[in-house]
Amino acid sequence: MITSPTDKLLLEQQGNTLVITINNPGANTFDDESLPGLKAVVEQANANKDIYALVITGSGEKFFSAGADLKLFASGDKAVASTMSCHFGEAFETLSEFRGVSIAAINGYAMGGGLECALACDLRIAEEHAQMALPEATVGLLPCGGGTQNLAWTVGEGWAKRMILCGERIDASTAERIGLVQETVAKGEALNHALALAAKVSKQSPPAVAACKSLIQMARDGDINGAYATERESFVKLFDTADQSEGVNAFLDKRAPAWING
Repeated sequence: MITSPTDKLLLEQQGNTLVITINNPGANTFDDESLPGLKAVVEQANANKDIYALVITGSGEKFFSAGADLKLFASGDKAVASTMSCHFGEAFETLSEFRGVSIAAINGYAMGGGLECALACDLRIAEEHAQMALPEATVGLLPCGGGTQNLAWTVGEGWAKRMILCGERIDASTAERIGLVQETVAKGEALNHALALAAKVSKQSPPAVAACKSLIQMARDGDINGAYATERESFVKLFDTADQSEGVNAFLDKRAPAWING
């Protein structure tokens, strides 16, 4: 059973999906308790063969997450800055490396580290009233949870510079238009749509999904020729799994596959 080390992260398992709710009223900010907690939860999910997908959302109707509590940085203490930057980086890198599919159900404001959390996920669904920004430079800081890299990779250099260097906040419809989110839904519906998407993941072979995700993310290294070779090798390695045989034979037998994630 997956457990949360903090009340600031609520967990609920629905089938093969683990729902993680950021629960730190009033703006669901991240701190030195919830960030290591998120890392620990994702590590547990990664080790649990029954979990195929993660869905992350925020408690309440207004905030997905407003990111870091700026009071942490008011003193200008570099030791605090170093500790918190490590917490952000480790939490979101662990999330990005989750072997299955991660989906952010953006139910409100996703600002700073909140948007970085969503960017560490594979897919993002936003409610129509959601607002998104990486405004750190406005207060003399910069995104340190992967934001400068993941935003540029997701929406392109131009929009990343516009949002980060100009501090521009965008709404859900703009986010969908530029590819920051994959779908915009009505208020209160992000979680339901994310769960429906996660349910589709459970129909896929978990080892195949893990291999495909790793290959897709290899493209970020810029070595497409090396990725081609790895793609072929990964294809052959799937034949070491029981799910490969199950998937092919289930198709030939005209029945639904029974995955064992192995």
